[in-house]
Formats: sequence, C-alpha cells, structure tokens
Amino acid sequence: MTTTSEETPVRRGGVRAEERALAPDLARGIMLLLIVLSNTAFHLWAARRGPSGWQPADGSWLDHAVQFTMIIVLDLRVYPLFAFLFGYGMMQLFLRQTAAGNSERGAARILRRRSLWLIVIGLLHSTLLMAGDIVGYYGVLSLVLGLVFLRRSERALKRWICVGAVLMVFFAAQPVVSALLRGELGTLGDAGAEPGFLAYAAQEGNWLTAAGTRLETGLFVTFLASALALVGGGYVVFLLGFWAARRRVLEEPGRHRTLLRRTAVIGITVGWLGALPAALAHVGALDVPADAQSEEGALTLLRDVTGNAAGLGYVAAVALFVHWWSSRRARVAAGVEVGVGATVVAAVSAVGKRSLSCYLAHSLLFAPVLAAWGLGLGEHLSSWTMALFAVGVWLLTVAGAYALERAGRRGPAEAVLRRLMYGARRS
Repeated sequence: MTTTSEETPVRRGGVRAEERALAPDLARGIMLLLIVLSNTAFHLWAARRGPSGWQPADGSWLDHAVQFTMIIVLDLRVYPLFAFLFGYGMMQLFLRQTAAGNSERGAARILRRRSLWLIVIGLLHSTLLMAGDIVGYYGVLSLVLGLVFLRRSERALKRWICVGAVLMVFFAAQPVVSALLRGELGTLGDAGAEPGFLAYAAQEGNWLTAAGTRLETGLFVTFLASALALVGGGYVVFLLGFWAARRRVLEEPGRHRTLLRRTAVIGITVGWLGALPAALAHVGALDVPADAQSEEGALTLLRDVTGNAAGLGYVAAVALFVHWWSSRRARVAAGVEVGVGATVVAAVSAVGKRSLSCYLAHSLLFAPVLAAWGLGLGEHLSSWTMALFAVGVWLLTVAGAYALERAGRRGPAEAVLRRLMYGARRS
C-alpha cells in the first residue's frame, strides 16, 4: 500500500556544512560578544548602583565611558538580535525539513522537541550558573510561536507582526502618556526598588543559597517573562525572523541591499538615540529624576522599545558586511582569500555555528571566577576591567570554536541537542 509523506514523513538530520550561510553564523558570533559584555554588570556585585539598579554608578572616567557605551549599544539591545536570529534559524530548520520531503507536521514536531529541550537546558543553566539565562525563555517562545505561526502564510505573518508592533508600543507608551497627562512623568517608576542585579545572586557567598535565588529568577524569566512577551507584543522580532528566513534575506543579502541598508541606518539610529537620554542621565550629564531612570521609569521604557530597532539594525549591518566580504572574496583569484581578515571571519563564524556551546561556556568561565560563592573576583573589578575580562572570555571561546571548526567537529552542546532532536542515526 502506498502512503503519503504526511503519513510517513521523510527524516533528515540537522543543517549540513555546505548548507550554512555566512551571515547568520557571523551575526551569532558577534552577538555572543555583545551578550557576554551586557552580562558583566551583575557580576560587579560590590559596586554602587545608580537609580536603574543595573549599571554601576561609581568608578573612574574610563568606567563611566564604558557604562555610557553599554547603555547606548548593549543594554536591552542585544536580546532582540538574539530573538531575530533564533526565529530565523527556526524557520530555516523547518524549510530544510520540508524541502527534504518531511511533512510540515513532522518538521514542526522536531522543532517542538527542540524547544522543550531548550527549556530544560535553560533552567539547568540558570540554576547552576547564570540566572538570566535566555535559552529557556526563547525555548518557551519558540514552542508557542512555532505551534501558531510556522505553517501560516506570509500574509498572516505580516499581519501579526503589525499587531505585535502596535501592542508593544501601546504597553510601553500607556504608562508614560498617563503619567504625562497627570504631570507626574518624573515620578513614573521606583528608584527605591530592589536593584535588578540582586536577582542573579552573584553577591551570595553560599552556592546553594545562590542556586535557590537563580532558580527563582530562571523560572520568572523562562515562563512569566515569556508570557508577558507573548501578550505584550514582544514576539514581533521573533516573527520578523520567520518572515526574513522565508525571503532568504541573510542567505542572499545582495538581493535585499535596499532593505538591509534602511534597516541598518534607521534601526541603529533609533536604537542609539532612544538610549541616549538614559546614558546621559547615568553619567550625570542630564538632570533626570531618579524614578524616571529606574527599571520601570520612562527612560527604561524608551530604551526597551527602541532596543528592538537597534537589534534589527545590527543584524542588517552584519548582512551588509557579509555581502561586501563575499564580493571582495569573489574578486580574488581562484576564490581564495588569505590573511588575517579571512581567519577572523572564519573564527567568529565558528562561534556562531556553536553558539549554544559558547554561550554556556561563558557562564562556566564567568560565574565560578567572579561570584562571591566562587573566587569572588567580581568584587575587585570595575566596569572597564570587567569589560576586558568579558572580551578575554569571548576570545577563549573563539579560539576553542575555531579549533573545533578546523577539526571538523561540532560544539558539545550542539551535538547533544542534535542527538535529542533527531536521534542517534540522524544527528
């Protein structure tokens, strides 16, 4: 009896080396540098905090320069980049599976299994090492959004992207407009609230006590924060990744140069300008009420909304670089590029191919060295020295990923996840 592909889906494993595109891998590699830098603040557990409860408020002029730069370039700006790339990769996997003959239902089943395992990995990561884990958070988002949108039409995706954008702006603007009408914009927020960095428990000297706090924070981020993102339109960048993957925007940046240029220029400009008031207030160059600078204040809400534009701008800028880089290489005789530039691009892309392994490795190299329950080095570092430490950690993962790339081996976390997704024969 003959059966349809819907009844007996054709199975294949994950992405093969020849199927990979440079832009997504390079963007993921750069993203991990930005993530490890943005995570430095809570490791400075002995520093004096400003009204935002996040970036330290003390230090030398060099520390203030680093804090200013991080507020504009990194804080609330890197995770939208992660969300876009996560959604993009998810749709890539779905399209590869269906192109290979697997049914849409079978491909979606693989992605559901991936999402569930990412939630498990994320909660383990947050409990053991890093409370602000985002793997579990995006595992929940991918589980829900995959169920609802993977098989929807492009028109439906665009419609829900518009709905999400409206919801996001509404929920961010509503308290600001309300406070503005009452003449109480400066009192929106609470500068006396518990500083956000305490939820990461880096200042706790007992590992078990710290693990309890990290688990609580991890559960909040994974489940409650993801639910709020779904209700409040925070899923919009994720769905933009779905849409862009269907258009092959990152695989074929040359065909989308106009879109990418506009996104890079507008996105980065809006994102950086949206964070500028908070950065100026943090270093004392702008007189703003402390409540307005707090985690629920008007300046933070402005940073949050405009951060999505910055994240998309970063992706577009990387794609444009890849288009330029590929064109440059094509002009080299026999298509061979030698030199430092080619090695750097290959090494950073190797990190992107092993992004989960490198992300987890950051915590293995950070937490035991910096936390009070470990060696406690975070007590003695400042913003600029911590930034140097973070860059050093990222460079170590670059070296490790490049060595694995040259040896033709996957990252350990990627190998385990593939085995869990596809089974032994398809991993």
